[in-house]
Order: sequence, then C-alpha cells, then structure tokens
Amino acid sequence: MDSTVSPNKTQNTDTRRKKRSKLIGSVIAVLAMIALAALAWHLTHRTPQGAGAAGPGAAGAGARGGAGGGGPGGGGGGGRRGAPATTVGVATAGQVDIPVTLEALGTVTPAAIATVRPQVSGVLQKINFTEGQLVRAGQVLATIDPRSSDIALLQATGQRQRDEAQLESARLTLSRYRTLLEQDSIARQEVDTQAALVKQLEATVKTDTAAENLARLNLSYTQVKAPIAGRVGLRTVDIGNLVGSNDAAGIAVITQFSPIDVEFAVPQDQVPELQGRISENATLPATALDRTRSTTLATGRFKALDNQVDVQTGTVRAKARFENTDNKLFPSQFVNLRLQVRTIEDAVVVPVNALRHGANGDFVYVLNPEARTVALRTVTRGQATGDKVQVVTGLKAGEQVITEGADRLKDGAKVTLPGDRPAAGGAGGRQGGRGERAAQGAAAEGAQSAAGAQGERPRRQQREGAAQ
Repeated sequence: MDSTVSPNKTQNTDTRRKKRSKLIGSVIAVLAMIALAALAWHLTHRTPQGAGAAGPGAAGAGARGGAGGGGPGGGGGGGRRGAPATTVGVATAGQVDIPVTLEALGTVTPAAIATVRPQVSGVLQKINFTEGQLVRAGQVLATIDPRSSDIALLQATGQRQRDEAQLESARLTLSRYRTLLEQDSIARQEVDTQAALVKQLEATVKTDTAAENLARLNLSYTQVKAPIAGRVGLRTVDIGNLVGSNDAAGIAVITQFSPIDVEFAVPQDQVPELQGRISENATLPATALDRTRSTTLATGRFKALDNQVDVQTGTVRAKARFENTDNKLFPSQFVNLRLQVRTIEDAVVVPVNALRHGANGDFVYVLNPEARTVALRTVTRGQATGDKVQVVTGLKAGEQVITEGADRLKDGAKVTLPGDRPAAGGAGGRQGGRGERAAQGAAAEGAQSAAGAQGERPRRQQREGAAQ
C-alpha cells in the first residue's frame, strides 16, 4: 500500500495550521489588551477615600487572596465591599428668644394737616414766614390790612358807650320815680314804664358789647396765625392780593411732622392675634425701615386698628405713630414697617438648611458624635427669623444636626466631619499599594503570556516543517 502523501495535501494542512496559530495568538493578544485597559480604568477611577474595603487596594488584595490561597490582603478586602462615609457639616441647636414680627409696606401720613386761610377779607399786607419753615402753633404767618377792622371796632365801641350813658340816665330817673311813689306823689304806671325802659337799655348795651367784641375779634384776625405746629409748604398768594375766608387754596399749608404716623395693611388672618395683644394693653414696638430694609428710619409704637376689612384686599388698615424728632420720615413716603407682635422665649432654633421636607413632613438628621452616625428625626417647624428657624417639637437644645451633605444620607448612615482624621488611612494605603502591585503583576503576566504565545508560533511552525 502506497503511504506517500501528496504535496498538495501537505501544503493545505500547513496552511490550516498557520491560520489556526494566528487566530489563537490574536485572541490572546486581544485578551491581554483588555486586561491592561481594565487595570488602567480601575486605577484612574478608584475612590479617593482611604477605606480599605472600598478602594482599589481591597480589590487587589482580594484578587491576590483568591489567587494565593487567602493571604492577609485577601482576607480583609475580598470578603465584602462597603460604601465610604460621607463628609458632612454640622450645627448645634441653640435656644434664643424669637421676636414674632409683622412685615408690611406703609405710607407716612401726617398726624395733622391744616390749610392756613384768613378769616376776614382784606389786602395781604405782610408775609412773616419762609417757605419750608418749621413754625409753632400760634405764630403769626401773615398780616392783612387792619384799617377797616379798626374802624369797625371804633364804631362798635362808640355805640356801646352811647347806650351805656342812656342806661345810666334811665336808672337815675327810675330811682327818683320810686322815691316819689313812696311819697304818693306820682302814679305807679310811670314808675313801671321807667323800669321797662331801663331793662331795654340794658339789653341794648349787651348787644353793643357783643358787636364790639366781634369787631375786636375781626381785628385780631387780620394777623393770620398758624393753627398747628409743623412745616409750612409753598405759599399760594403774594403780598398785595385781596384774600378772604372763601379762598380754597388759602395762604399756605402746614403739615405736622412730629409726631407722624405710618399707615399699613394687616392681613385679616393676623388680625385676631393683633386684637388679642391690643386687649392686653400691650405696647407693640414698630420700626420704620428704608426701601432696602438696611437702615432704620425711626422707631415708634402701634397706634390704632381700623374697624372693618377691605373686601378687595382682605386686609385691615392700621396705624403706627413715630416721634420723628429728626424728620427722617416725610409725608407720603413709602417705608417698610416691622411691627413686633410678641416674643417667643427660649425657642430651639437650627439653621434653615438643616431643616428638610419629606413625604412624612419636616425632618432633620441628628448626629451621634461617638458613633459618627446620623438618625432621621421628624420635627415640627415653627417661626422663622433670618437664617434660623424654630423647631417646636422633636429636637432639644444642644443636639447637633446636619447642615451640609444631607442629600446623600439616610437613617443610620456613617458620616465623617471635616476635622476628623482618617482612622484606617495607613492600612488602606498599604492594602491599596498591594492591590495595585498585584493588579500590575497580573497584567504583566498576561502580557508575557501573550508575547509567549506569539513567539511560540514560529517555533511550532519550524517543528512541523522539520517533521514533514
């Protein structure tokens, strides 16, 4: 039997063997490259924390323990992988007095406004004030020509004096008549007639006295005086004009600056609490602030509350009074009013960012300083003031709450504080170093295996050729 192998068949066998060797070498090279890429990704994306269980060192140690039969590195990190502790910020719950205030936009209104009008007609003869001047009550502001009033007073005085002389004569006559009546020398009718004349003249004298007083009053009205104390506005008439009591504009307008009021609106929901404080005769401090709420213009107290609710706005008008001795408040000025209704004493407060809201209501994370863990605790929100908020129930003064980093927490979570020193930093670093070295060794071994596989192909081909 002929055992000779044909050259074509041998050549095909060699070709198939070469292809198979190339395919195996390519697969080994690809696997080695994948291992190197995985190692690079693992080293660049490892957790920056020094925890041994969570860092790359733990993974490396676990791998070495699995490969080497459970060494010290494998026993520590290959068992489980825990989440790193979250660094948080904390604040201590304090106990302070919280003022309960009412904030509103107010309008400055004068306590009194008076238009200065002359009460008698005449030519304006003199103006005794400067526009914008502060005047006191009773100060002479202008003078009207008094000559006509002087003449009227003289006439009234003369009429009174004449009637008084007639009255005196009638009284003397009546006295003589009564003497003659006692002597039975005159009729009683004449005595009665003379007595009636005396009474008539007495009434005339009273009328004359009233007319004289009226003329004297009109003469005093020629000096126009300030009815209230305040600041005089711009004058509306000049010297030489004929003025009278029917002039609508008058001579000037006086606005009272001290004291001065601020009118503001109180929401109807807060009216009962305000009425309760009013019924207790409590003094409610009020503060007027500027537009930016950064500067205090004046301090005063609550004055009065209106008796009805505005149906369009749902508010009740109220008024606060200020002394305004430095004239910082100006009529018709808009100010921000802060009214202190009451004070909550010894209230437990925390920063606003410590209070959070969930499906079951408001809650805070309370820190356990020894165990470095947090506990979720449901609380009741109270009055807020500035950057603090009151906690009515659920928290005590002195307890520490989480203010920063609470979004990554849950009940019972481990936390670290900014000032804490890492407890297992050295061990974690050593384990991480061993893990890195193990991973690098594994990668090097894979690369060497790939290189060996690629180098094995020519030798295998040479042996097969020699065998043939």
